[in-house]
Amino acid sequence: MSVALAFIFGYLLGSVPFGLLLTRATGGPDIREIGSGNIGATNVLRTGKKGLAAATLLLDAFKGTLAVVMAAHYSPEAALIAGLGAFIGHLFPVWLKFKGGKGVATYIGVLTGLYWPATVLFCLIWLAVAAASRYSSLAALIASALMPLSLWLLNFPNIATLFLLLTFLLWVMHRANIARLLSGSEGKIGANAASPG
Repeated sequence: MSVALAFIFGYLLGSVPFGLLLTRATGGPDIREIGSGNIGATNVLRTGKKGLAAATLLLDAFKGTLAVVMAAHYSPEAALIAGLGAFIGHLFPVWLKFKGGKGVATYIGVLTGLYWPATVLFCLIWLAVAAASRYSSLAALIASALMPLSLWLLNFPNIATLFLLLTFLLWVMHRANIARLLSGSEGKIGANAASPG
C-alpha cells in the first residue's frame, strides 16, 4: 500500500460523521446547529441522548482503530499513515465542508490500533485529571500532551512522532476550550454535559 493510498483510505474512513448520522437516524436535531456545532460525542451528549453519545464515542474511536489495523496488513508505515489520515478525516471531513469534530475519540482509536497499552495509560490520565479538575477538555489536553513522551520512553519513536503531530492538531482544535479554561469559563463535568470526545 503506497503512502498516498494509505492516507486516502484512512481519511475516507475517518471522515464518516457518525455523530451526525446517528442523531439524524434517530430523529434528533442537526448537531451542527446546537452547542459547539461539532460532530463529536460531547456535542451529541448535549442532545440529552447518552446512548447516542456513547455510540458516537465508540464509533469515532473504532474508525481510527480500523484504519490502522487494516493498513497494518501491508506495513507498519502504512498503519501510521492511515492513522494520520483517519484523524485528519475526522477533523476535516470532505462530506461536511471540512468541519468536523475535535478528535479525541479518533485519537484514542488510532492509539489503540498502534499500541493498545498506551490507550490504557491515556484513559487513566484522563480519569485522574477529570476527577481532580472536573474539566473534560483539560483531561484530554493533558493526557494527549503526555502521549508522545510516553511512547518515546516506551521505545516507539515512530508512533511517538505521529502522536506529536496528532497532539498538536488536537490542541489546535481545542483552542476555544483552552481560552475558556484560561478565563475560568469552561463548563465542568456535571455542570455541562461532557465526555472525552
